[in-house]
Amino acid sequence: MRLVSRVLASVALTALATSALAQTAAQTTAPAPAPVSELIARVDIPYEEFTLPNGLRVLVHTDRKAPVVGVSVWYDVGSKHEPKGKTGFAHLFEHLMFNGSENAPGDYFEPLRTLGATDLNGTTNSDRTNYFETVPTAGLERVLFLESDRMGYLLGAVTQENLDNQRGVVQNEKRQGDNQPYGLFRYKLTEGLFPAGHPYHHSTIGSMADLQAASLEDVKTWFRSYYGPNNAIVALAGDIDVPTAKRLMAKYFGAIPRGPESVAPPAPVPTLPAPVRETMQDRVATTRIYRLWAVPGLRDPETANLDVAARVLGGLSSSRLDNILVRKERLAVGVAAFSQALTQVGFFGVQMDVRPGVDVAQAEARLDAVIADFLRTGPTADEVQRVATTAIAGRLAGLEAVGGGGGKAGTLASGALFADDPLYFKKQLARLAAATPAAVKASANKWLSRPVYALKIEPGKREAYQEATPATAGGAKVAAAAQATTAARAEAAPTPAAAQGPAKIDRGALPAIGEVRDIRFPKVERTRLSNGIELVYARQAAAPTTQASISFDAGIVADPAAKLGIAGFTMAVVDEGTTTLDSIALAEAQERLGARIGSGNDADRSGLSLFVPSPNLAAAVALLGDVVRNPAFGASEIERVRGQRMAQIAAELNDPGAIAARTLPPLLYAEGSSYRKLAAGSGDLSTVKAATRDDLVAFHRAWIRPDKAKIFVVSDRRLAEVQAAFEAALGDWRAQGPAGTKAIESKPLAGGERIVLVDRPDSPQSIIAGGQLTDLDPKAELLPVLTANEVLGSGFLSRINMDLREAKGWSYGARGGYSRFEGAVPYVINAPVQADKTGPALASLREQVAGFLSTQGVTDVEFRRTIDGETRELAGNFETSGKVLSAMEGNDLFGRPDDYYDGIAQKYRALTAAQLDAAARATIDPKGFVWVVVGDASKVRSQLDSLGLPVEVISAAPTGAPVAAQ
Repeated sequence: MRLVSRVLASVALTALATSALAQTAAQTTAPAPAPVSELIARVDIPYEEFTLPNGLRVLVHTDRKAPVVGVSVWYDVGSKHEPKGKTGFAHLFEHLMFNGSENAPGDYFEPLRTLGATDLNGTTNSDRTNYFETVPTAGLERVLFLESDRMGYLLGAVTQENLDNQRGVVQNEKRQGDNQPYGLFRYKLTEGLFPAGHPYHHSTIGSMADLQAASLEDVKTWFRSYYGPNNAIVALAGDIDVPTAKRLMAKYFGAIPRGPESVAPPAPVPTLPAPVRETMQDRVATTRIYRLWAVPGLRDPETANLDVAARVLGGLSSSRLDNILVRKERLAVGVAAFSQALTQVGFFGVQMDVRPGVDVAQAEARLDAVIADFLRTGPTADEVQRVATTAIAGRLAGLEAVGGGGGKAGTLASGALFADDPLYFKKQLARLAAATPAAVKASANKWLSRPVYALKIEPGKREAYQEATPATAGGAKVAAAAQATTAARAEAAPTPAAAQGPAKIDRGALPAIGEVRDIRFPKVERTRLSNGIELVYARQAAAPTTQASISFDAGIVADPAAKLGIAGFTMAVVDEGTTTLDSIALAEAQERLGARIGSGNDADRSGLSLFVPSPNLAAAVALLGDVVRNPAFGASEIERVRGQRMAQIAAELNDPGAIAARTLPPLLYAEGSSYRKLAAGSGDLSTVKAATRDDLVAFHRAWIRPDKAKIFVVSDRRLAEVQAAFEAALGDWRAQGPAGTKAIESKPLAGGERIVLVDRPDSPQSIIAGGQLTDLDPKAELLPVLTANEVLGSGFLSRINMDLREAKGWSYGARGGYSRFEGAVPYVINAPVQADKTGPALASLREQVAGFLSTQGVTDVEFRRTIDGETRELAGNFETSGKVLSAMEGNDLFGRPDDYYDGIAQKYRALTAAQLDAAARATIDPKGFVWVVVGDASKVRSQLDSLGLPVEVISAAPTGAPVAAQ
């Protein structure tokens, strides 16, 4: 997202691959990509299935690579089941099911944190609601108790207080999404394609009016109607076998009675009677154009053809839209095409962000012409093949995890629920592989020649936001009038007949957690290429994939002080063509291998990354080597990326979170401090506009060079084969000219506690970002202070989040944490809150921080929960190659030994609550914060004035520099 024969661990063979991929004069050929059939054979999840007498379907996959089990529970209920007047109910109930059940009262996250759950969440869409967590094998019984208790014994714990609170949380989740640029598109998408009354017409998040009108009896009836075991699927994947699963599932789920059967509402694929064109305005920097059609759902045979069509048109890196509109004609700074298959219907979309300065009408016409040409000619055989290869590679990556949203358990459950086939994903991949150009062309013409819904979102003033009424905003009690309205709507469009829930029973105490073994982090080995580049390697054999990164000692701090953004600009162009492969050929070469080469730039490092199915390792590393060593920095690519970077910077100046991130650094760091450069975000607009090819070449020569490089690799292949591939690609690379140097300084800016309000009119939510620079040494052992912050600011159960989200319902989520840079450790709090609670929310944050750092330190319960959770979650934390790779890089950056995580459990157990309190109090000053608030000054200024702190109001200038408001 290959090889005919397996790649040999041979330097000579890899060198031949390098030569061929670089298109040199050598008369050899690179190893051919592995055939699609071989890759599909590697994508498998062997499973067994059984059904309990109450109708609960159970799927079991055994994977002993780690002592963890992925648990995934899927219910056949989504927003398509919601009648008029009850939009958002499925999602609202997803939240309520995290608030405890009759035999496990209290927050659901509490007992799961103690047992060390990872990848823990719940989601809702049009078709289903699911819950998932990955837990240590020793904690499986506890999680099955919890999941079964909320399936069968929930309603006694659903109170008006819980409903009011979670209503406020969901409303703030809605505000948070709506507050983003283009955030209102999700409503236009469904409302524009599906007529009123169609099950897919409304969004999953629902309307403010329906959410505030939900009564306690409404939501209880909703639960009784849909959450019975016969409407659910439980998938268990990992360190589990079928006999154990049968015993535990019967023990915990067997007594739950059946409920009403969920019935899918009629949902035909609609066709618009005529083309529809709409224009809306939003606080955006770039005009965005959409072309949208309703298409068949997941089970329709034509869905695979439409998926291929979308990827060829705008999904591949070398897609038609990318090549024509972005690379060649530069009418757009970004394009995409997507085919989203829901269970009963789907939608096909094309999206274009018009390059600023381009005539929008001209760009629209050209977009339509490219779509029309695709419908006329169809895809080529090579394009279809590249789609299949990248799709299979992407699936290989996703199936490394046993749990989470897209791992093995969830994949089995989704296939069973949507298609009555747990291995339906294999059929989907097989259909992609079997697609022909003629079949794809026929399906595309059949569905995309119908009337189109055309939407244009252009810069301008957004229409007035539809807020919740004051009676219920933030979790207040439901008004009597709203209750009456709900009753009337329910009478007009009742939910399915509801069964009576089981009588309250005492199921006993939560099951004990068995012994959780301390993990052994994968063995890390170090070697060097012949030119001295160090290669840091770990073997993970669970998936036939390789992930690698080449990290360079550069980053944002390496930007010249007068040219902020050069590092990011350089890294954005470096993988856009080599001296022998232009950007299109380079993209196509990756797609044929199922490889992904990416570039990045953060505070302290610049780098390139690689993912590839391991059968294609040698060829992909050769390609990566060409990118690193021989970037073309072609004039056309520089100009294209320049336009994209400038559009990205303009977008940041309209995004509330990015505005806060740009505003805070100059308030924390003194003039001359290295990390003050972070205020430029993706770059200074004038720098990016004026940058020359010589600037990029100079940065590459000074910083992207072998003496500043370190290679990190996690692979199922042995070190010898990995080293041979990188030796062939990079072993003879030599640095040219003097190396860049950077002096990292991070002096704090004095000024005292104060508030800087960035005025962003018409914001339904405010972003509160508070920061201070600590005196911590980034390379010291920070375990005590980081562990203390688990109680204050990190994670769901932190005091900051539990106060603003779970107690008050003013935020969808709030956190505080340490940003650990190579030369500085700032502490930053981030809290998006509803606009009318901005002042009280900031007051609550200050109160929580001050209390924790004075008289209200870590409690015994918090201490035990944190230590148990941190030690027990280690196996889940390092289950996948990507997580291991990230840990290896972090250990190296901060000077920790490669086996650091082997002994971390013992370090946790040696801590005391008093140590945590002392560490936090020695680090954070409750009066040392600078608070940045991004919101509507006309609504929040008076709230902030009441806090007794100095308040400065600024606005963001077009360049991003703060300007004092008049």
